[in-house]
Amino acid sequence: MVDAQDTAPDFTLPRDGGDTVTLSTLRGAPVVLFFYPRDDTSGCTKESIGFSEALQEFAEAGAQIFGISKDSVASHDKFVAKHDLKTGMLSDETGTTCEDYGVWKEKKMYGKTFMGIERSTFLIDADGRIAKVWRKVKVPGHVEQVLEAVRAL
Repeated sequence: MVDAQDTAPDFTLPRDGGDTVTLSTLRGAPVVLFFYPRDDTSGCTKESIGFSEALQEFAEAGAQIFGISKDSVASHDKFVAKHDLKTGMLSDETGTTCEDYGVWKEKKMYGKTFMGIERSTFLIDADGRIAKVWRKVKVPGHVEQVLEAVRAL
């Protein structure tokens, strides 16, 4: 599990639209990574739309934003098209990046225990260090909290 002040684990992941993103190549500017459980579910859709709607404000603050889940690129492409999302959506089908960031957790719902992504956001500074971590994210107001933290860098 990573925490604030740690060097952000590097990765290269495929994204919606067919390109790949390598975290270490983005150094020199802040990066926001929001890990979410699944494409096109209620909370994940609200969170993704929220980050998309604030994309211009994040860009003005110098930050790039990427959502990460274990969904396939094809699933991301449909999700992006359906909701007109503007943020890059990265596919971690193997779960390696989720494990590196400590978001692959045991969860419980309706009395059943299962493994899944714990909704979490990481703000990475221009030097590649984790500046702030939000775990067990509640969607309402979250985008605003992250934007405030980016502006404070």
